[in-house]
Amino acid sequence: MSYISVIGAGSWGTTIACMLTEKGYDVVLWVHDSELAERINEKGENDVYLPGFKLPPSLRATNDIEQALNKSRYVINAVPSQYTRAVFKNVKDFLKKDATIVSVSKGIERGTLMTVSSILKELCNREISVLSGPSFAKEVIKKLPTAVTIASNDKTTALMLQEIFNLSYFRVYTHDDVLGVELGGALKNVIAIASGISDSLSLGYNARASLITRGIAEIKRLGVAMGANIKTFSGLSGIGDLVLTCTSNLSRNYTVGVKLGQGNKLEDVVSNTKSIAEGITTAESAYELSKKHGIEMPIVEQVYKVIYENKDPSLAARDLLERPLKKEFYE
Repeated sequence: MSYISVIGAGSWGTTIACMLTEKGYDVVLWVHDSELAERINEKGENDVYLPGFKLPPSLRATNDIEQALNKSRYVINAVPSQYTRAVFKNVKDFLKKDATIVSVSKGIERGTLMTVSSILKELCNREISVLSGPSFAKEVIKKLPTAVTIASNDKTTALMLQEIFNLSYFRVYTHDDVLGVELGGALKNVIAIASGISDSLSLGYNARASLITRGIAEIKRLGVAMGANIKTFSGLSGIGDLVLTCTSNLSRNYTVGVKLGQGNKLEDVVSNTKSIAEGITTAESAYELSKKHGIEMPIVEQVYKVIYENKDPSLAARDLLERPLKKEFYE
């Protein structure tokens, strides 16, 4: 029996906790809101982030971080990227020395421009593995077929985690490019906002396909400049996750884009959304990274300007189309 802690009870953290519990692991779910933790234990339902879905009876929730970690051999971070540092400053004091940490969060920290695994490695002084790919929580919890990637710098750890996470409906591949897998998962959220804006402006399927294709080109350019493997972005955590997030109403980031394109103010969009759309803060971090590394990311730049400079979305679309003509593939 392996003891597993899932830190963060949003829709994805709760779904992963359910999957692993049903597989036979002893899982505890750490919940920031103590009242929600009580309701999960009493009613067997996360009525905030996964209303209507019954959770396994043996899944335990707690607001006590020490209690959540006192036995855990595996710790899964499902805390949104902008809160990971604050939460794990407390988590690190209760980690077992041999605990393996897996991050399933997708974002880049504001200010530091660090990926989530970099934050966790700095705080916890150990290597971090990353799980990412096209995986909407509401489909996974319904046991619909899904494929993802687990990335680790250690081959043995990757194979071990592959076995832990793999289920009949949840297929897990291994990879060794932790940075690339993380960047693909984080940056696709910014492109998804652009896709939502495009669809809200009724620009058509051609435009959406162009955004996806040119979006992965931008992600590749930045990823390679930061040291990632270019092949990673052709995989599940790259183009796979990008296509999913840019084409579905289940995507929080796509939905944010739709609402911004309809003329809603960002503060109103955020205040009416329970779950966090990571692409909002990642747009700022990605824009700053593009400047830091001297990489052209015109889609990211326009999303940044819509969100942080109140640029009219229709003008952002126009400015993308009126850029100087270039070769499709260039250094």
